[in-house]
Amino acid sequence: MAKEYKAKRDLISVRTVLWHVVFTGFAVNYMTRLNINIAIVSMVKHKANKSVVVGASECFRTNLTSVIEKDINLDLNRSFTIDEIGANKSFSFPEETNIPQDSGHDIDKGFEGFEWNEFHQGLILGAYFWFHWLTQIPGGILAQKYGTKLVFGLANFSGVLFCFIIPPVSYLGYEYLAVTRALQGLLTGFAWPSMHHMTAKWIPPNERSSFVSAYLGSSIGAALTYPMCGWIIDEWGWEWVFYSNGMLGTLWYIWWLLCVYDSPEEHPRISDAEREFIVSRLDRTAETKGKPPVPWKSIATSIPIWMNILAQWGGIWGFFTIMTHAPQYFKIVHGWDIKATGLLSGMPHILRFGFSLLFSQLGDYLLESNRMSRTNVRKLAVTHCCTIQGLLMLGLAYSGCNYTVAIVFMSAAVAVNGAVSTGPLASLVDISPNYASIGLGMCNTIVALVGVLTPTVVSYITYENQTDVGQWKKVFWLATIMLTTSGVIYCIFSKSEVQPWNSPKEEYISSDEEELKALKTENTKKDNGCIKDELEVNIKEKC
Repeated sequence: MAKEYKAKRDLISVRTVLWHVVFTGFAVNYMTRLNINIAIVSMVKHKANKSVVVGASECFRTNLTSVIEKDINLDLNRSFTIDEIGANKSFSFPEETNIPQDSGHDIDKGFEGFEWNEFHQGLILGAYFWFHWLTQIPGGILAQKYGTKLVFGLANFSGVLFCFIIPPVSYLGYEYLAVTRALQGLLTGFAWPSMHHMTAKWIPPNERSSFVSAYLGSSIGAALTYPMCGWIIDEWGWEWVFYSNGMLGTLWYIWWLLCVYDSPEEHPRISDAEREFIVSRLDRTAETKGKPPVPWKSIATSIPIWMNILAQWGGIWGFFTIMTHAPQYFKIVHGWDIKATGLLSGMPHILRFGFSLLFSQLGDYLLESNRMSRTNVRKLAVTHCCTIQGLLMLGLAYSGCNYTVAIVFMSAAVAVNGAVSTGPLASLVDISPNYASIGLGMCNTIVALVGVLTPTVVSYITYENQTDVGQWKKVFWLATIMLTTSGVIYCIFSKSEVQPWNSPKEEYISSDEEELKALKTENTKKDNGCIKDELEVNIKEKC
């Protein structure tokens, strides 16, 4: 059947179209999640440029010492302002010297910014995750009952609609904006776990690593959001960050409604060859007379489930540490301006997506060629997205004031995290195709706490010491411990085999299941009485 399908392969398969729509959907998901991170820089009232204090950061002093000591007679053991430098001697900073500066470009001359302090800003940025964890498991359950098309589509689109609400709500006060963000996070929480249900229905096991790389559309969403929104703010003002994102998200939702269906059997435009190819390779024990009860106890006590949760916890801790705090780190410690900070914060996410694509191809190749077992492929991926990422975070911890080294280690650490699509994300489908969405929901419920914990812990470590390189070293050391520990434990105890509790009991199996088994048996028959069972991992021939 595989050879027959390849011979009749469509110019563009339905699975390829599905990959691109899902990829874009996750990009939209992260765009609506992260756009406020850069918009808030222009929303909040800042001090005038002349009061910007240089010399406050150890790295400012290190990078500027040679320049200032040579040309300006100032005491470097205290803080000084740019005005002091200008009054002391006619001087301009060389282009390669990183000084935080304000472009001075203000679209709305009558708007000076909201009077929100650091506490208010922290509430707004963290509010998204307050209730985000509550809808993770329900997202998987609802997908099983109503389908991923409805659940993922509406969850993502609800986040898009909130983009149109955020600008007017912001003028009411930070409390109203925080509540709005909390509701946005609550509703979009249904999206991620629901997608695993569609993956289990559409994608054969040996193609899952490649398909799950579409989830890393979130990385492209993050990579594009910062520079794109920075440009929009510069041209039209912060409000248009949300309005433009809302319009882009609406266009995606229309595309989703037109092109996506919950299963190959429901799709009106799929070819017969592709439909038979998919159906013959899926474990369809989920097709039952009645919905069997969810084996909650078995799922909650499953070691493979908890190993995937552990791997995700470590990987997300390192990933969120960089995603959330890289702008602060490069702006406050290394002194990059807002545009450079946006570019530097977005660039590693493109590398993450590229690494995800390459590693997923490697994973599928190792599985197709039987060079490595499914469990070992997942372990290889976790070694990269956790253990190696942890070692790279350690390099970032010791980069000191060398911003070039810091950029290299940060970019590499984010890039190797892309192996997560071949690791724990794919493994959750491997161990239970029937309950993959619930498994991911359980995983995300716990891992969502990282979204609340990382900014809290980082704020505690760097409190009133954000310019201290030593405090940031502690932040990156903590991420290293989380990453390497989770990676090592996963590789020791995890398995990526279908679990016994995945299959429903006999009384729930329908007659359609028997027909499907008969179809699979028929598809294995070849000419001259030869049987080649291509459904087995190791192909056997009998003549």
